[in-house]
Amino acid sequence: MKVAILGASSHIAKDLIASLAQSTAYKCTLFVRTPATLDAGVQTIAECEGFPVLDYAAFDDSGEFDAIINFVGVGDPARAVQMGQAIFSVTEQYDNLALAYLRSHPACKYIYLSSGAAYGTNFSAPITGDSVAVFPINALQPQHWYGAAKFQAECRHRALPEAAITDVRVFSYFSHRQSCEARFFLSDILRSLHTGTVLEVAPDDMLRDYLTPADFMQLIDRVLQAPPGNDAVDCYSLAPVGKFELLAAVSDEFGLKFTVAGEQARVNATGPKAHYYSHNRRAEQLFGYVPGDSSLSGVLREIRQALHARN
Repeated sequence: MKVAILGASSHIAKDLIASLAQSTAYKCTLFVRTPATLDAGVQTIAECEGFPVLDYAAFDDSGEFDAIINFVGVGDPARAVQMGQAIFSVTEQYDNLALAYLRSHPACKYIYLSSGAAYGTNFSAPITGDSVAVFPINALQPQHWYGAAKFQAECRHRALPEAAITDVRVFSYFSHRQSCEARFFLSDILRSLHTGTVLEVAPDDMLRDYLTPADFMQLIDRVLQAPPGNDAVDCYSLAPVGKFELLAAVSDEFGLKFTVAGEQARVNATGPKAHYYSHNRRAEQLFGYVPGDSSLSGVLREIRQALHARN
């Protein structure tokens, strides 16, 4: 299967490219804004596997694809703040690139990396199959723009029922390739483990469902191999994890030192999310996806791998 990867320089795309390279079923073409600046590790994989690395100007002339996977977006909350309203035009630009290809190649599948943020501000309880998107339409703030851009993209996709489009909503994701400089909770943990410094955390708890590379690959593989359809699915592991449960486990296994302090100056680009995870199991119903890891087991394994790579 020939697969075009848009946004191949993103963190989650790098992990998927590494996973796809282990399968003889997939031949990838990687698209980025500036090929020369592609991550060295991904560049090595591309060279070994014969995956072309191209800029977007070459997309229309780069051949026939069986599937497109669109990772273009913002992975780091700090970058989402910097982008501001440009998130709307960037999201639409590359989504339109894929949709235009589908119009001339109707047999092509399109996987769009959406986000749990597409549900808006609806996280006082876990998401279910009956949940609705909630946005304060009369009081929209920059923190809502990322989720609104994803929601808009999903609306465009549902308006094309004949197109083979699957929106994959990622809530939380972590791998050993995560940059310590990114502004995520787990990046802060990694940075403290690397430097031996004490991590300061806010007193409020939060529940997250962290997907890791093996289960993400399983889900994407099942979507690619399934009959074409037009739908959206939420990502999930075997079980979410609370902040302090995770901190205790990382402290026990890796010696993390942390202290509870006041509210931290954390970048909150998409608003507060006490229960940022989903009980919606449509991915199992449609594709037979059953995760192999819980959030805790997956995160601990990836931290273990990150520390081993550094040493």
